[in-house]
Order: sequence, then structure tokens, then C-alpha cells
Amino acid sequence: MSTPDLNLLVTLDALLVEGSVARAARRLRLSPSAMSRALARLRDTTGDPLLVRAGRGLVPTPRALELRARVGHLVEDAHAVLRPVEELDLEQLIRTFTLRTSEGFVENFGPDLIARVGREAPGVRLRFVSKGDKDSTPLRDGRVDLETGVVGTEMGPEVRAQGLFRDRFIGAVRSGHPLSRGKMTAARYAAGRHVLVSRRGRDEGPIDDALKTVGLQRTIVALVGGFSAALALARSSDLIASVPERHTATLRAEMSGFPLPVFLPEITVSLLWHPRLDADPAHRWLRGCVRDVCGATHRSSSAGTRRGGSHRGRSTGRPGR
Repeated sequence: MSTPDLNLLVTLDALLVEGSVARAARRLRLSPSAMSRALARLRDTTGDPLLVRAGRGLVPTPRALELRARVGHLVEDAHAVLRPVEELDLEQLIRTFTLRTSEGFVENFGPDLIARVGREAPGVRLRFVSKGDKDSTPLRDGRVDLETGVVGTEMGPEVRAQGLFRDRFIGAVRSGHPLSRGKMTAARYAAGRHVLVSRRGRDEGPIDDALKTVGLQRTIVALVGGFSAALALARSSDLIASVPERHTATLRAEMSGFPLPVFLPEITVSLLWHPRLDADPAHRWLRGCVRDVCGATHRSSSAGTRRGGSHRGRSTGRPGR
């Protein structure tokens, strides 16, 4: 089956609106003969006369009357698609954005982001969903508009990424814990009882590898699937939780923190999205809001982290588990 000439839709719309070959020709800036030839093509394509002679004028056939509204909508939609993007009116924007975030992002950045969005675009709603893995399929199929996290090998090559901030892992203990006082050393850290965050079920992580390089091994007595669970256990016991500093700032309220006394590379938390949304004005605006909020809330986490010997690397890879 041959592909129809979609330009004929514009011609048909003009003919059905004007009800005259001459007036339709003037509307489209064509000669009457060119419009007559176009009408002949339309009759061949549709298998219907469309406009027939009645006295000195033309009247639409039942088929033409049936098509008139549909053709008008199609032409209007086509013009809207091909028209340059209009300036975004945030006050009139009605939209729900889905953000897939790492644990701790909502608690630390969510309130400021929601307040910013509410001030600028009161009709916008944010839906936060948890991030159980790094599969980029939800971004690709449109279930997720934005994602935050560390770029990994599982991420699709087409996904756009922009760095938001750097983070590092620290130790967190309850207020009054013995490790909240005195000089922190690798030996003191390793001698404690630890809770390990492991989404993949591994019983060791990069911290254990770092301790082995200095001849030490820590005792892990509990394994959990998220940082909030690890901090909840540490807050009500003598366990030590090792967590990302900025992502857990709110979750660590009233707890003591300290830089890890072993080398562990920093991580870069990025904003991720699918390239089909690059040029979408509303999506661009939201990306800017997230960047601004993450930048505005960037304050020295050491204010709540006891100072001590800290080994900080420059790698952007996330400590895998």
C-alpha cells in the first residue's frame, strides 16, 4: 500500500472549510487550476467526489461532512507539532513528574525541592519512587522523568547524566558512643561491631577491602538493605553504621559522625534523564530546580561530623556491594 501524501490534508481542510475551489486556492496561495488538480487527487485518494456541483456552487458529500471535523483537528494538531516551542508558563503548568531517587535524597532535599516547585509552579506535583537498582529501563520507557544516583555500568549508554554533588562515606554512631570521643584510628574503628548496608546480599564491601590493606578486619553483626535501617540500628545500640555523608544528613540527626580512618574513594551523585526530554521546557526547568536545591543545601557536613583524620579519594565510582 502506497503512503498517502499528507499535504493533501491541508488542501482538503481548506476545500471543506471554504466550499469553493477559488476561495480555497486563495487561502493556500495557489492558482485555481492547481487547486482543481489537488481536488482531483483527493477524489482519487478517498474514492469520493467530496464536493459536487449544485447550481453555481459546490456542496459537500456525506463523506466530506463526515471528514470535515476530523480533518480540521488533524491539521490543527500538525500545526501545533511543527510550531516552535512557546515560552513556558509555570503558573499554568499542570503536570506530575516522577523522580526515582536513592535512599536519603527525599529526606535531605525533598522539602526544599517541593517548596521551590510549589512557589514557581503550583500546579506541578512530584512523585518520588524508591531506587532498587540501576536499570535505566524506567527512564527509557517514560515511567520515570528524572533519576538521581551514581552512574554505573548498568546504566544505558543513551542516558544523560549531570553531576549534582560529591559525597563520601563516614561512620555514624549514637550520641555518647565511645567512638564519638577521642582520636579515630583504623584499629578503633575495626574493633567495633558494625551494621553493613548490602542491597545485593554481599557480606563484605569496599570498606572491608580497605581495612584488609592495613591488616585489619571488622566484625559485621547485622546486614540491612538500606541506610535508614542501618542508622536506626546504630542510633539505638552500639553498632557502627557507615553511610554517605550528604545523603544521610537528615537521617543522622542527633547522631555522631566521623570520617572513615581508611581510604575510600568519593562518589559523584548525578542527575539522570532520557535524551527525549532534553528539549522539553518543563523538564529543563525541573532539572534546574534539582540542581539549584542540591547546590543551595550544600553546606559543610563536617559541622555535624567530628573532625579527624580523613582519607578522601577522587574516584566517581560508587563503592559496590
